[in-house]
Amino acid sequence: MAGLWLGIGAAFGLLGVAAGAFGAHALRARLSEDLMAVFRTAVEYQFYHVAALLAVGLLARQAQGPWLSASGIAFAFGVLVFSGSLYILALSGVRAWGAVTPIGGLALMIGWLCLIVHVARL
Repeated sequence: MAGLWLGIGAAFGLLGVAAGAFGAHALRARLSEDLMAVFRTAVEYQFYHVAALLAVGLLARQAQGPWLSASGIAFAFGVLVFSGSLYILALSGVRAWGAVTPIGGLALMIGWLCLIVHVARL
């Protein structure tokens, strides 16, 4: 399991750098300031959870468990839904995508809660 979470974290890191560079160089002149802020939020939260997924992977090397696995799943799903919906909103301008974002945010919070439970049980 450790390799899976480390690999997903690294892949999200790579994609986060690419998205950040794309936003800074290709989108700055094309998006309104409010949509650029949405895009930046997507990149920012993606990177926060890259660190979380890497931590899950490192912890899995020492002590695996159902709460740690649930944490990794929730973080990965949360990044896809939270950041993904914000990327789509920013690029398309379709504000309805903002209704999807809280589902990803809830998944990210569940990931942190599961990680807390895992660490408390060590």
